[in-house]
Amino acid sequence: MATLSSDSRPIIGRGPSLGARFFFLALISVGIMVLDHRQGALDSVRQWLLSSVYPVFRVVDVPFNAWDWVGSSFADRSRLREQSGKLAGELRVANLRLQRLESLTQENRQLRDLRSASTGIADRSLVAEILRVDLDPFRHRVLINKGANASVYKGQAVLAADGVFGQVDRAGLGAAQVILITDSEHATPVQVNRNGLRTIAVGTGEIAKLTLPFLTVDSDVKVGDLLITSGLGGIFPAGYPVAEITKVERDAAETFAIVEAKPLAKLDRDREVLLIWSEPVPSLDSAPPATTKPTP
Repeated sequence: MATLSSDSRPIIGRGPSLGARFFFLALISVGIMVLDHRQGALDSVRQWLLSSVYPVFRVVDVPFNAWDWVGSSFADRSRLREQSGKLAGELRVANLRLQRLESLTQENRQLRDLRSASTGIADRSLVAEILRVDLDPFRHRVLINKGANASVYKGQAVLAADGVFGQVDRAGLGAAQVILITDSEHATPVQVNRNGLRTIAVGTGEIAKLTLPFLTVDSDVKVGDLLITSGLGGIFPAGYPVAEITKVERDAAETFAIVEAKPLAKLDRDREVLLIWSEPVPSLDSAPPATTKPTP
């Protein structure tokens, strides 16, 4: 018994075979490639496709670009923060060095002033540094780093760049105590530079004030007069500036005038002082005995 084929496709509707289709499409593709290669027939189509696909590329790249931007931003901020901290540290070091340089410059200037101030006044001088200041407000005394091992002695004159500073009160082996001219227990023989009037400048216990209690109401003194050392007493060399008169009050009913002066030395700011050795003033005890010519 004869049976029908299992292929149920209609005989009339059948097309070319798969191989024929592939061969036909291959010919078309080769032809298009030849035309595109020789005449650029597909350039416009290619440009249109690229233009239409470009927004898709941009949308796809947005997450990646955003991630790269966030990462670079954090990296830049971290790098800037690190650089800022490093520069801040370098700036602090530079400021410290600058301050130290300014301090050294000021010290050198003060030392030059001290040396120039002692020229022609003392036979020998020595710069000393202030180590400590007496904290008692009624005692104006400082400790310096030179003592008996540097030939420092009690009563030695101590000068500053601008004026008389004080004198040695006690001399230890490696340090000495200096009493300032403003101490209430100190007195300095002075004279008015304008007219040579001699008197005594006494400390008041105030760092910026001296008093001249032994000037009578008719004394020729006035505000602005310069007081210099008189050289009497044999401690301070003559002619060194001490203070400037700032106040003169006269009362006809009183014997003495009220005269005050301001020290020229920066007693509360100087860091170095000058110890001086000068020729001692001869005394009557050291004078040779008088001789009389024998009579024939």
